[in-house]
Amino acid sequence: MAKVLGIGGLFFKAKDSEVTRRWYAEVLGLEPTEWGGTWFPAEPFAAHPGAGTVFNVMGADNDYMAPSKADFMFNLVVDDLDAMLARCKAHGVEPVKLFPDEANGRFAHILDPEGRKVELWQPKPMEGA
Repeated sequence: MAKVLGIGGLFFKAKDSEVTRRWYAEVLGLEPTEWGGTWFPAEPFAAHPGAGTVFNVMGADNDYMAPSKADFMFNLVVDDLDAMLARCKAHGVEPVKLFPDEANGRFAHILDPEGRKVELWQPKPMEGA
């Protein structure tokens, strides 16, 4: 039986793709390849027990993406949330929300230069993992 294995990529349009691509490279370290996208090999992701990919359809009245006006947000797995937030701060990017530690790990929300919400997630190893 055919089944989905996970998210194979994230593609979106930006009003100024060069500025947005540069912001993601400078602020979050997502270095683009010669073809413009960033490649994430599976090995580093697999090295963080508790990390995974979430696909979640939310109701139109859900305000989790606020203050962004976009109908979607990105969740990026990070290895050190404090260090990533310090990197963001060095580029003038402050979190719009910090979450208390929870069973799934640590989370913070930032906005990209066009107002899309980016959720930064430092996973917590799952019990038994």
